Amino acid sequence: MVKGIADGGQVGSAAMEVDRPAPGEELIGGQPTLPRLASTVILLRGGDRSLEVLLVKRNPQARFMGGAWVFPGGAVDTQDGSGDGALRAAAVREVAEEAGIALASADALVPFSHWITPAQAKIRFDTWFFLAVGPPGAQPTVDGQEIVQWGWYRPRAALDAAGAGEILLVFPTIKHLEQISTFASADALLEHARGHEVRLVEPRVLRSGETARVVLPGEPGYD
Repeated sequence: MVKGIADGGQVGSAAMEVDRPAPGEELIGGQPTLPRLASTVILLRGGDRSLEVLLVKRNPQARFMGGAWVFPGGAVDTQDGSGDGALRAAAVREVAEEAGIALASADALVPFSHWITPAQAKIRFDTWFFLAVGPPGAQPTVDGQEIVQWGWYRPRAALDAAGAGEILLVFPTIKHLEQISTFASADALLEHARGHEVRLVEPRVLRSGETARVVLPGEPGYD
């Protein structure tokens, strides 16, 4: 793992908790809020030899997902336009803002998945995840305010680091890392993504007393 530091070199100490809502995702008891359209980019490197992904660390003081290591991404703005073009424009913008990397073309983004935040969450996003190859020699930079650290990780290494309490990962990031960790190279992952149909995933939150856990379609308790 190659790491860039803007917060003195400290890594998050929270352990991986795959079954809990993300930090700042307070649950509600009434009508669901309308999810905001968003784009996220899983930036790749390694070609046909290996697979690494870029993760960036959100400021621990942030109200939403503070301290979490995530893929670069954010909400779609009115200036991005509409439809697929807006999603791609937002994706390119967020990679530039959060990681300091200029993607060559929005058209080169490969749709990978489509998730909607559980209806029970107060803050909700309707997020498209795209794959993109990092420009050769691109060096991530972060602003030290919204994003305080970055790292290139092998997917399994990121999961292991979270399990050891070295970094904090949230549910959607964990599930995507688990999925892509089965691919031997960035090229193999891209080839798969170009040939598969993207289906909507909307996790649900199951409550039991004062505890809550997140489940995916097909898992026990989802229906």
